[in-house]
Amino acid sequence: MDEKRTRKKRPKRISAGDAAITLYNEDCVKGMISRLLKESVDVIVTSPPYNLGTNYSRYQDAIPRNQYLAWTTRWLASARTVLKQEGSLFLNVGAKPSDPWGPFEVAFAARGFFHLQNVIHWIKSIHIPKASTGGYGLVNDDLTVGHYQPINSTRFLNDCHEYIFHFTKSGRVPLDRIALGVPYQDKSNIGRWKRAASGFHCRGNTWFIPYRTIQDRKRDRPHPASYPAELAEMCIRLHGIERGQLVLDPFTGIGNTAVTCARLGINFVGFEIDPSYLQQAVHRISQETEGKKRP
Repeated sequence: MDEKRTRKKRPKRISAGDAAITLYNEDCVKGMISRLLKESVDVIVTSPPYNLGTNYSRYQDAIPRNQYLAWTTRWLASARTVLKQEGSLFLNVGAKPSDPWGPFEVAFAARGFFHLQNVIHWIKSIHIPKASTGGYGLVNDDLTVGHYQPINSTRFLNDCHEYIFHFTKSGRVPLDRIALGVPYQDKSNIGRWKRAASGFHCRGNTWFIPYRTIQDRKRDRPHPASYPAELAEMCIRLHGIERGQLVLDPFTGIGNTAVTCARLGINFVGFEIDPSYLQQAVHRISQETEGKKRP
């Protein structure tokens, strides 16, 4: 029995060029402390269960709120221990219209460990009226883009966004804002302002990242609550690629953050309690690294 336990807890290690991807099939609360050195992680990008009744195979996602928040403080305490002084924690949390307090209660639970440096809104679907785009000729008609889950209700609006809370230990961590920069719409700004010389300005705290259209649920999104890999990449780039030598995801799922790190050549460590999700992550990371090896 002890031998089997030992074998089960051996990490999965995948080489992605110069980067090392390490995955543990174990609980992150104890795992972060036992597997990682204190203040060794540069960036944490993660999305824990929201406690909204999502159908996970190995986790009960509908427990009393006080128990959920107590568990939240435990994993946040471990995360603070392993995060560097100048590190960043990007925490994605969603809600449902009938229970909108969840993300705010999670953020408040983090207040005992971190400063809330930025609040980012992940926009999954948006409507842009042609009239609101001004005289730039950007669209020929009203534009609706992105995906959302329709809500059959006379009380609530369709939920088209989630939160990304950016936590740091000091609240004063410098960011690479232009790494996510967007071009100036009015090009005359480039000549008028010295800081506009690059032609780009800070994207701000609204990020439009649509889900890929699902043709086959099992193939395209086998995890019931995953975020797009693009979201993880934007978080890492915002913190700063050159300062992101080790990225952690305590709730790895099917490995979107890990796949991003393999793509960027950044060391990654992740924890996942569900072996089937972990196997999906290993498969997806292996596909990414194999693609890099092809001429």
